Amino acid sequence: MKIIRADITHLNDLAPLFNGYRVFYKQDSDIEGVKPFIKTRLTAQDTIIYIAYVDNTPAGFTHLFHSFSSVAMQPIFILNDLYVDVNYRKKGIGVALMNQAKAQCKILNYKGIGLQTATTNPAQHLYESLGWKIDSDLQYFWTNS
Repeated sequence: MKIIRADITHLNDLAPLFNGYRVFYKQDSDIEGVKPFIKTRLTAQDTIIYIAYVDNTPAGFTHLFHSFSSVAMQPIFILNDLYVDVNYRKKGIGVALMNQAKAQCKILNYKGIGLQTATTNPAQHLYESLGWKIDSDLQYFWTNS
């Protein structure tokens, strides 16, 4: 397995993975629709995407968004997306991607990494095994409809 920081040359490798991620979260498949979003992220370099390859086949990715903790007065990452293709699960790819995110956080001396997931997501045990703790603070979300 090889994990690299994605750039624009990885767009076509990321698109099916990102589409699979969206489908996992009950969105309609839209392989062509995801490309502009990913392309913008990669060209604007406003996020960090790591992609995992197994034998030169794209197998998973994680997507880090920059944010800040005003209370701590430090930057943080939001791990918004983590996905491993169904054919490559239970092979350590999710662990490796999460550890890559933690390593980047340490390199940049960020305060930490937050993530949000569905209460039914089976990957919760992975997060907890790698040191993530459930935050008991209330979280609200407003949707612009």
